[in-house]
Amino acid sequence: MDISVESLETPALTKAQLAELLFEQIGLNKRESKDMIDAFFDLISDSLVEGEDVKISGFGNFQIRTKAPRPGRNPRTGETIPIQARRVVTFHASHKLKEQIQQQGRNTPMR
Repeated sequence: MDISVESLETPALTKAQLAELLFEQIGLNKRESKDMIDAFFDLISDSLVEGEDVKISGFGNFQIRTKAPRPGRNPRTGETIPIQARRVVTFHASHKLKEQIQQQGRNTPMR
């Protein structure tokens, strides 16, 4: 199945645009399309909140990392402030996605 996103008006791909693509290219009705996209992202979010890694074959891995507390600096005043420990999401693209991006970059003239 080949899904085309060439008609995108904005540089970012939104959930609404994904739902529209499901509606147009797969034939789901608009409500089913929206519900499927919402369920997909809810599943990813819930897994990450629980501390589970999310691996999407051929796309990449989302991982939760715990950053240690560290000293920071207010750029305006130069005052040292503590930055608390926190959990962050990281994304690592798969080799397949990296190759696709590199191939597209070679075929597209630089601006």
